[in-house]
Amino acid sequence: MHAIMLKAKLHRAIVTHAVLDYEGSCAIDGEWLDLSGIREYEQIQLYNVDNGERFTTYAIRGEEGSKIISVNGAAAHKAGVGHRLIICAYAHYSEAELANFQPRVLYMGAEGELSHTSNAIPVQVA
Repeated sequence: MHAIMLKAKLHRAIVTHAVLDYEGSCAIDGEWLDLSGIREYEQIQLYNVDNGERFTTYAIRGEEGSKIISVNGAAAHKAGVGHRLIICAYAHYSEAELANFQPRVLYMGAEGELSHTSNAIPVQVA
């Protein structure tokens, strides 16, 4: 049996660029790609906290240390500069892999900087 699980998440990443005439994708600071385990050209899901848009694209490597989150191509209609995104990647895992499974979660600060990382999402309380 296999399960599709959250592989990686950038929580509340701030859009720094929205480039309609770029051929597509979402550029993410290369350091953040490496920390999250998201690969260049990997499919990602983007959830816009500010307007509720949800869309799919793929990741490309942005300049390391730049804090870039650039939503490109048609997706630029769905997220603008300053919007907060939740960027997720999912993967298939076998039952054996699930025994030690932990997602990589990067939490972004109010100014677009990396705040901290975690391997778990806090339990939601009532």
